Amino acid sequence: MSGSRNSSGLPFFPGYTFRDVTKSAFHRPQTLELRDGYPLPRRPSAGIGRDPLLSDQLIQQEDTDLLFDAQTLTNISCDGDSYPPFIPAYVTLDKKVLHFYAYFREDVPSCPDEEYRIRPVIIYYYLEDDTMCIYEPVVENSGIPQGKRLKRQRMPKNQHGEYYRWKDLNLAIDLEMYGVKYHIIQCDGFTKQFLEREGIILNAPELMPLDPHRKHLQKLKPCPTSSVDVDEKYRFFNLDQKANEIPCIMKSVAGYDSLWPFLVKETSVLRFYALWEDADSLVGKTSPVTIRYFLVDNTVEVRLVDEPNSGREAYTGLMGRIRLPKTIKTGSESFPSCVLEVSPQEVEEYYCPKDFQVGQRVKLLGRTFLLCDCDGFTKDYYKMTYPDMELQPIQIPKKTKVTERPKVVAPYNGFGSLEDSLQNCLSLIPEPPKRNVMKMLDNSQKVLRYSAILDSQKPADIGRRFILSYFLSNDAVSIFEKPTNNSGIIGGRFLEKTRIPKPGSTADNPKYYSPADLAIGAKVDVFGHRFLLTDADQYVLSYLEANPNDIPEETLESLRQKLSLGTAKDQGAIQENGKKN
Repeated sequence: MSGSRNSSGLPFFPGYTFRDVTKSAFHRPQTLELRDGYPLPRRPSAGIGRDPLLSDQLIQQEDTDLLFDAQTLTNISCDGDSYPPFIPAYVTLDKKVLHFYAYFREDVPSCPDEEYRIRPVIIYYYLEDDTMCIYEPVVENSGIPQGKRLKRQRMPKNQHGEYYRWKDLNLAIDLEMYGVKYHIIQCDGFTKQFLEREGIILNAPELMPLDPHRKHLQKLKPCPTSSVDVDEKYRFFNLDQKANEIPCIMKSVAGYDSLWPFLVKETSVLRFYALWEDADSLVGKTSPVTIRYFLVDNTVEVRLVDEPNSGREAYTGLMGRIRLPKTIKTGSESFPSCVLEVSPQEVEEYYCPKDFQVGQRVKLLGRTFLLCDCDGFTKDYYKMTYPDMELQPIQIPKKTKVTERPKVVAPYNGFGSLEDSLQNCLSLIPEPPKRNVMKMLDNSQKVLRYSAILDSQKPADIGRRFILSYFLSNDAVSIFEKPTNNSGIIGGRFLEKTRIPKPGSTADNPKYYSPADLAIGAKVDVFGHRFLLTDADQYVLSYLEANPNDIPEETLESLRQKLSLGTAKDQGAIQENGKKN
C-alpha cells in the first residue's frame, strides 16, 4: 500500500485508513528494460501509483535539523589542535633496517693447522614485517661458499612458535638460528639510536676475535725467487714500499711461507708486447706475441697474437706457463733437457722482472723476442721497483693492407635466373637472393594482363593467341597460350613466372622488362621468341594512370586509343543487337 494512507499518524488498522479519491494511477513501476535485446534490471524512480519511494522521503523536520546542525558546525571555532592523520606501521617503518655485526664459530676437525674458524656475518632486521636476513661477506679466494646464509624470513625463537623481535636483539648476546649460534658484537649508528630511543640499554660492543688461521697469516714472510741476491728479489713483493723500507728479517731461505705471495700477488701480472724473431723460418718473418710474467710464482707465458688470414691455426699458445731458467750451474749444460726437465738443483738463477727491459731483446728457451712495449700496470711497477731502469718503447711496424682482388663473375650459362647464378659465384654455399619484401606486400595479387600474338615467319605460328601476365610484386612475366580448335598445337603454359631481360643486356648489368616497355604494338623478345602486344585489360590503363611515374606518354596513349576503340565497338554492337530485337 502507499505510504500516503497513514501519513496522518493514525494506526494502520481497518477503518483508520483513507483512500485518495483523486488518484487514478495504481500501476507498479517498470523494473526491467531491454538493451540490445537483453533484459536488464532497472531501479524504479517512483513507487506504486507514482508515489514517492520510502527511501527517498525525508521529513521536513529532519531537513531542518540537518540544516541547523550544519550551521552549528560551521560556527564552531577551531581553537583546539586537530588530530594528526593516521599512518599505518608498515608505512612508518618502511625501508628501516637494523644492522648488527656478528660472527659464528665453525669447527674444523680434519685440519692440523686450525681447530676452528671465525666467520663474520651481518644480520639485517626489517622493522616493517619483523623479518631477518643473514649475509656473510664474500672473501676472495677463500674456498668457502659465502654470501646469503639465510634468506629473509621470520626467525623462530623457540619451539613454542615464538619469533625473534627487535626487543630480543642486543650487543654481546648469542642468537641461535637453525642450530647455528651467532654472537652479536657491534651495530651501526641508526640501530643504536633506534634501540636507545625505545628504551633498550645496549651492552658494550666487542671486537672481532681472530681465529688460529688468521693469526698464522699475520706471521707470513715473503719468499725470494732464488738464492742469489735475496734483498734484490724482495723488492717486487710489495708495491707500496720502497726497496730500502722492506725489513730484512729473513736469515735463511727455508724460513718463508709460500702462501704469502699467493695471497698478495695473485692478480699481479706484467704484460709485454713483443716480436718473435723467427730466423729459422724460410722467410725469416716476425710474429707479434704477448709475454706475461706472473709475480705470484715467477712464471712466464708466451702467447701468439691471433691475426686474421695469418695461415696459422687458431691455437695461440707458443709457450706454456713455466719458470724459465736463466743460468745453469757449471757442469749441467749437457743435461738432456729435451728428454727431461731441468731440476731446481741444477738452476743457478731464474728469470726475474729485472731481466725484461722494454727496448731490449730477451732469449727464452732458444727463441729471441724483441720487447717493444708494455701495459700501464707494468710501467708503474718498473717506476716504483726499478726507478733506474729506462723503458724505451719501440713502435711496432704496421702491416700494409693487402688490396683485395676484384671478384670475377663467371659468364652466365643460361640456366636459372641471373640472381641465382650470381649467388653461386659469391659464396661456396649459395643463399637465395634478397627480395624486396615491401614491394611484394604492396603489390601482392596485382597483375597486368596483355593479349599477344607470336611474331614469326612460320605458317604454323599464324593464329596462335597468347596472354602475357606481368606480376608487379616481383616483376616476373608468365605467358599462357589459348587453345585453338583444329590447330594441332596443345595450349597451356608457354612460360612460367620469370624475369625477362631485355635484348642487349649483360649479366653484370641486366635490364628487365617493366610496364613502361609494354605498350600496344610493342614487341617483347622472350628468350628467342618475339611477341607482339595487341590488347590489354582495362585495369592496366587504370593502374598506369594512377602511377604515372617512369611511364612514357606513348605507352599511355597507345593503351587509351586501343581501349577506347574497343569500348566504342562494344557499344555499337550492343546498339545493333537492340535494334534487331
